Amino acid sequence: MSTIIPKVTKLSERVIRILGCNPGPFTLQGTNTYLIGTGKERILIDTGEKDNQEYTKLLKTVLTSNQIKLSNIIITHWHDDHIGGLLDVLDLIESPASCKVYKFKQNERDPSDEKISFEYLKDEQKIKVDGSTTLSVYYTPGHTDDHAVLLLDEDRTIFSGDCILGEGSAIFEDLRDYMKSLEKISSLEAEIIFPGHGPVVNKPNEKISEYIKHRLTRENQIIDCIKSSSSNCGITISQIVSIIYKDTPENLLLAAANNVSHHLDKLLKDKVIKSSDQIHYELI
Repeated sequence: MSTIIPKVTKLSERVIRILGCNPGPFTLQGTNTYLIGTGKERILIDTGEKDNQEYTKLLKTVLTSNQIKLSNIIITHWHDDHIGGLLDVLDLIESPASCKVYKFKQNERDPSDEKISFEYLKDEQKIKVDGSTTLSVYYTPGHTDDHAVLLLDEDRTIFSGDCILGEGSAIFEDLRDYMKSLEKISSLEAEIIFPGHGPVVNKPNEKISEYIKHRLTRENQIIDCIKSSSSNCGITISQIVSIIYKDTPENLLLAAANNVSHHLDKLLKDKVIKSSDQIHYELI
């Protein structure tokens, strides 16, 4: 049974979680956004989705009741449920130009609006607020090619965006990059993870190991399918799906095929398999 996430939760001295009020099959109970700091000026991690009045009213209430001003906004990645509400949030600020907005650069997808001026992040950059709170930025592509996770130095806690979820497994654009990012997050040795969706992860190492093991198990299943293929020209994605996902409901088979495709792309990059036509795959 899923852990029920309140709309507003004070998770620690330095962290307030505000639920994005956008539940769905991919967002779980909604996108988690976070206010970071202890003073009058705070950092907001992610801004929820566009035109979600319930979320912006909730955020405004938290800011007003705590007499908090936003000095920095950090976007973990380009997906709409994390960046879509940016303009709505900036409208809550008396002087929007005084609030810096950070993200990793992504030319073709960065919003183009005269109201937004991004400060582009760099790997291992540090962003401070109120003199007692420091976020270290780490570039973690894979889920998207502009993804960032943030380490709260004082508490050794990680804001994992969509690299690691509180429940279920994450999707990805590039599996090879994603696996490297999981290893990078593991090396930070966090004591707790605050994810982009779902409840707090209290055992980070266990969760990351679970993610890596799941992907490697699936990879080995795909390799076994290729090994056992009786075709001289190799095996197709649809054939792999029919073997590995034989008990999967039909409406989820397209997602399964997409998942297999990402695994095959990784195996091609790792030079484990080859394909002459990008349809049939065989071992090297």
